[in-house]
Amino acid sequence: MSMISTEDLYQVYLANPIISTDTRNITNGCIFFALKGDLFNANQFAQHAIEKGASYAIIDEEQYVSEKCILVKDVLSTLQDLARHHRKQLQIPVIGLTGSNGKTTSKELINAVLAERFKTFATFGNLNNHIGVPLSILAITPSVEIAVIEMGANHQKEIELLCTIAQPTHGIITNVGMAHLDGFGGFEGVKKGKAELYAYLKATNGYTFINRNNPNLLEMSAAAGLHKLVYYGTENGNTIKGSLRSSDPYIEVDWTNHDESSSVKTQLTGSYNFENILAAICIGDFFDMTPMEINTGLAQYEPKNNRSQLTETASNKVICDFYNANPSSMAAALNNIAVLSADKKTAILGDMFELGPESAEQHEIIAKQAAASGLDKIILIGKYFFAYKDQLKGVFFETPAEAADYLQKNSIKNNLVLLKGSRGMKLENLLQYL
Repeated sequence: MSMISTEDLYQVYLANPIISTDTRNITNGCIFFALKGDLFNANQFAQHAIEKGASYAIIDEEQYVSEKCILVKDVLSTLQDLARHHRKQLQIPVIGLTGSNGKTTSKELINAVLAERFKTFATFGNLNNHIGVPLSILAITPSVEIAVIEMGANHQKEIELLCTIAQPTHGIITNVGMAHLDGFGGFEGVKKGKAELYAYLKATNGYTFINRNNPNLLEMSAAAGLHKLVYYGTENGNTIKGSLRSSDPYIEVDWTNHDESSSVKTQLTGSYNFENILAAICIGDFFDMTPMEINTGLAQYEPKNNRSQLTETASNKVICDFYNANPSSMAAALNNIAVLSADKKTAILGDMFELGPESAEQHEIIAKQAAASGLDKIILIGKYFFAYKDQLKGVFFETPAEAADYLQKNSIKNNLVLLKGSRGMKLENLLQYL
């Protein structure tokens, strides 16, 4: 059986422009891509997808061939090649976005701003890896005028690969921090990995938005030899100059774009989001949006996905920030709750994953910061934090289940509570006891 060319498959895609990789989400007329992982082989479900309404199934194991199956050498690389081909047909600005912290919030803010004037597309949720980015690109329809594509990575060469798929014309690294240290091989490895976006923009003569207050980003952009630079920050001489007026609990920002000054009150909490808001202002301004359009987009954005989300329960106000955690974001969240106004404050922190050899040291640093924060109560959960139970102030549990049992018997009331940990800790399960 001869293999189908990317161009021929693209014609099939144009006639059936919805892609699915999950038989639970089959829509009539979609194309099902039978991906494989360590624990699954979707080739086995190709026929099931067709029976549920898929027009075609893309498979890479001949034994599963049936009518409406298209056999290829490798389903994942075929998906990526199809996305590259589709991207080349799109004559629109694509903003590539990566960073250690704030990626998804920044992406949502940028999209909220740009959507006030343009027909936009932004990465759905956090579909930001080697599968998510091609799926995102293939979801861009001809009516879209500008796209914001989030790119995540936990090892080097990953951003480089994603850039070949998303082919960004503009780019931004939100920051570089202590995240995925295991995969990147330490902090210098993180910088090197994220800088692959700068290298791509240099090679393709793209525009780069840079936070001038971040010395790591300035160093990385200089090393990459970038020259189409658009700066934002707190000093004069930037395209966008901003200052944090208030962040208790919601962020208000004053900003200037050379010509006029403006202010905006957002629905975001956490002073660490100030730079994400400035980035969105800078990008909106770059695309000739008015201050009123920019401010409207920012003011209307409501945080979701348990990122810097302030939730009122029957008993407490809870900063829900348990989508993910690393030492940089954990330190910022502790600094933030320390300065917020509240009669009583509690921090409930869960282990941080993917830190490799630095795991013990980084958990000790955060546990010490929490102990010294002056908060009324510190609860630390997970095997890494638990190692410090005899050395530091706080209530320690090895598992979230033990913490849940404690919270049921020792209820917290009338507190401002920070609830933060890595995704795998599933701290959302504790919210019902707060």
